[in-house]
Amino acid sequence: MTVHMDGGLERHPSGRASVTPVVRDRADLALLRLLARDARMSRRHLARQVGMSPSAVAERINRLVSDGVIRAYRVEIDRARLGWPLIVYVGAVVVQGTDQPRVVDDLRTIPEIEDVHIVTGPKDLLMRLRVRDTDHLRRTLFERIWSVPGVERTETYISLVDMERKDFDVDLLDSILVMNEDADGPDDGGKGNV
Repeated sequence: MTVHMDGGLERHPSGRASVTPVVRDRADLALLRLLARDARMSRRHLARQVGMSPSAVAERINRLVSDGVIRAYRVEIDRARLGWPLIVYVGAVVVQGTDQPRVVDDLRTIPEIEDVHIVTGPKDLLMRLRVRDTDHLRRTLFERIWSVPGVERTETYISLVDMERKDFDVDLLDSILVMNEDADGPDDGGKGNV
């Protein structure tokens, strides 16, 4: 299971959105770190780990959910074991003047596309796909992606090896905890055993 981190959105005068951090202290970070390792951990076990009462832990987790820091609890599925082993990255150029968000919305309806990002550089969009084999990839490109209005051309990269994913959320939380400790000095408060 995974726990995803996010913050509140705020608009700059330029109109671009920025993320405002909403995690308040080391206890929040410690809880997030534990949940990132095992999202099924009981409130009672979490409370023992961070030195708080189960009700205080429940309040903090509920606040982290309502603030949008914890976005979901999910099962992580091994897609290769379902018969979809091939990972493909596709860069796409969108026809100039086309409504990019509409193109992204259209692409997101294609089941083989895991995610779509609007990016900088020579391509406008970067997609990650999961397919069964190269024939499935060919059909997805020809019959689905290239038929989306606004997609001008694509460039395809087939992943040769699916490397084990690093535990990014845990590493990020560890880094934030260290930065906060460096800035504030040590703060055990019963929370140092995570």
